[in-house]
Amino acid sequence: MRLSPEPLRLSRSPALLALALPLAVALAFSDETLDKVPKSEGYCSRILRAQGTRREGYTEFSLRVEGDPDFYKPGTSYRVTLSAAPPSYFRGFTLIALKENREGDKEEDHAGSFQIIDEEETQFMSNCPVAVTESTPRRRTRIQVFWIAPPAGTGCVILKASIVQKRIIYFQDEGSLTKKLCEQDSTFDGVTDKPILDCCACGTAKYRLTFYGNWSEKMHPKDYPRRANHWSAIIGGSHSKNYVLWEYGGYASEGVKQVAELGSPVKMEEEIRQQSDEVLTVIKAKAQWPAWQPLNVRAAPSAEFSVDRTRHLMSFLTMMGPSPDWNVGLSAEDLCTKECGWVQKVVQDLIPWDAGTDSGVTYESPNKPTIPQEKIRPLTSLDHPQSPFYDPEGGSITQVARVVIERIARKGEQCNIVPDNIDDIVADLAPEEKDEDDTPETCIYSNWSPWSACSSSTCDKGKRMRQRMLKAQLDLSVPCPDTQDFQPCMGPGCSDEDGSTCTMSEWITWSPCSISCGTGMRSRERYVKQFPEDGSVCTLPTEETEKCTVNEECSPSSCLMTEWGEWDECSATCGMGMKKRHRMIKMSPADGSMCKADTSQAEKCMMPECHTIPCLLSPWSEWSDCSVTCGKGMRTRQRMLKSLAELGDCNEELEQGEKCMLPECPIDCELTEWSQWSECNKSCGKGHMIRTRMIQMEPQFGGAPCPETVQRKKCRIRKCLRNPSIQKLRWREARESRRSEQLREESDGEQFPGCRMRPWTAWSECTKLCGGGIQERYMTVKKRFKSSQFTSCKDKKEIRACNVHPC
Repeated sequence: MRLSPEPLRLSRSPALLALALPLAVALAFSDETLDKVPKSEGYCSRILRAQGTRREGYTEFSLRVEGDPDFYKPGTSYRVTLSAAPPSYFRGFTLIALKENREGDKEEDHAGSFQIIDEEETQFMSNCPVAVTESTPRRRTRIQVFWIAPPAGTGCVILKASIVQKRIIYFQDEGSLTKKLCEQDSTFDGVTDKPILDCCACGTAKYRLTFYGNWSEKMHPKDYPRRANHWSAIIGGSHSKNYVLWEYGGYASEGVKQVAELGSPVKMEEEIRQQSDEVLTVIKAKAQWPAWQPLNVRAAPSAEFSVDRTRHLMSFLTMMGPSPDWNVGLSAEDLCTKECGWVQKVVQDLIPWDAGTDSGVTYESPNKPTIPQEKIRPLTSLDHPQSPFYDPEGGSITQVARVVIERIARKGEQCNIVPDNIDDIVADLAPEEKDEDDTPETCIYSNWSPWSACSSSTCDKGKRMRQRMLKAQLDLSVPCPDTQDFQPCMGPGCSDEDGSTCTMSEWITWSPCSISCGTGMRSRERYVKQFPEDGSVCTLPTEETEKCTVNEECSPSSCLMTEWGEWDECSATCGMGMKKRHRMIKMSPADGSMCKADTSQAEKCMMPECHTIPCLLSPWSEWSDCSVTCGKGMRTRQRMLKSLAELGDCNEELEQGEKCMLPECPIDCELTEWSQWSECNKSCGKGHMIRTRMIQMEPQFGGAPCPETVQRKKCRIRKCLRNPSIQKLRWREARESRRSEQLREESDGEQFPGCRMRPWTAWSECTKLCGGGIQERYMTVKKRFKSSQFTSCKDKKEIRACNVHPC
């Protein structure tokens, strides 16, 4: 399950060659500039030696290696990102990796190999296969590839990028589009390449992490586990550069292993809290059951955290369940900018990675520890033919999740070298500073319900909630704010201003049950964040224990289960509802019988009274099938009124419709009527005559094909006589008869007396193949008699339409 050091050679169409950067460069350069390009036929030389416009001090484009290392480990895979800061963008690019002080004219000048992540965005260049370029020229703000470091002894490597934007080209030779990585000393046994640069930002910044799962049967259909698919609880933290939670090329800690294999964040949370001096905030968010669900049914998991000058990195991970040891996450994401400010927003698409602790190759492979333990690495489409992500052509793995990290507030004096723009300043306004109601006029809500009781009955900090219902959304393009509002609170008789009050941390998640079968004990801990100002002793408990039952019966027919996950949100937003929690089968019964243990539990839950909520609606149903089997039709969806009618009027629509378009309906071939039968092609004996018809409409979209357009049938005028003289006589008589008949027809009777005309010429070819053309034929004067008048005897011309069927 290790990455191959060779790049994945994806298929390249010759037509895509025109989309590579040399052509983009050619489009961006003036003719004069192109004349200066050396016409060398060296290896990839034109890409490296092209000259274009250069601007000093540009910072809108950047080339970044994940984790910002200054050293590389031979054979290790690194994620490389080329990005543009909004509103900037780029249309074309190239990405290369050169050995230091090499020109790139020879194949051996290039170091390592690239691996494509997204075929729709990136491809290898046809005329320089070691370089990566765009698949299609369009506006983009970021691309990503993997770079596999070269073998030991290569020395320093320069990663270079070129950017094409409109008619301006930015080059790799300096600034933010060049990254130098040197080979790590073999005597260094560590697993981290930490950035040397310290953060120079001032104050603190607060961020919100939101996790959007996209791992679904529609996106990843192969062997998708329909039962119990989920994302485990998110665990991570904001930390300093002296602490590594996890990273590609490193080994998984025991905490990372438990998250990777079991989805349990307990051990990793303990590891993070043990590094309290290096960690500012522990990041936690609830598990997501099932793994994918529309956002109108359940909000995406999110968590808030803070960073400061010394603890400006953020890492997190969550397990794909079920799986051997597959996870997604970010490692050491730096939220401090080189301009001494705080990053406004990070959007990262995530693909699964392997923790190196289990050797399973499918979602539900049995437990098979990897001995010895391997390094953490990204999964690829060529790992194993049974892998759900396997692609024999070596394509990229479709992303399974997206994480969005947004700055929501700053505190303390800021010292940005480059001032924030107005959007950043507005975004910094903390929610508590917005006293005015920012609800859009197009969102119509009910009144807020009363505040619920505090979730904490002690002096621990808790939360209380109030809610309102969205009654109407007049403009679907304008998002409506949340319908729930939370506020920190403490139990009765407690106050933050009370000098004798202890400030306690939140409870750490419950430990695993002490036994794997039957009834045991589990515990959880918390610690004192701030002692009383008056010097008194904290009497609040720092540890709790309780009984836990993993399997009620312990026998060969019992199965080993995971612990219960956290409860889902209540199904009702007011009044009585239901909530569920889930667990998974870790090991089936030893005797081969079916596991009888429950994998889900449900219980009632009580939300605030519904009298303040006049209208409660169910989620929209799935869209119905299109009303037609082909062409344009309509589809509908419905929802139901869940609140009682006596609680108030409800005017929301319960059904919606929209147009739908299926493949075009088939059109059958259409033909004209048959023409008259032609004359027999023989004057005596057996012959044949034909008739024809024309195509008016060619078949389209799978319609019925065209039948025959020419028919032939036999004809027999009379027997041919054997006496040659009599035969010739009759032929002569028949020929003269036909000629006189033809002359009578061609002379057109009394229309032009005194003329002998030549026969009509054959019709000319049609001037068009379809859509209506014309044909012509001519009759010329063969002999004019003396008695004829000059004006009554002259050449004739006829015109007719042809090929009238549509194109």
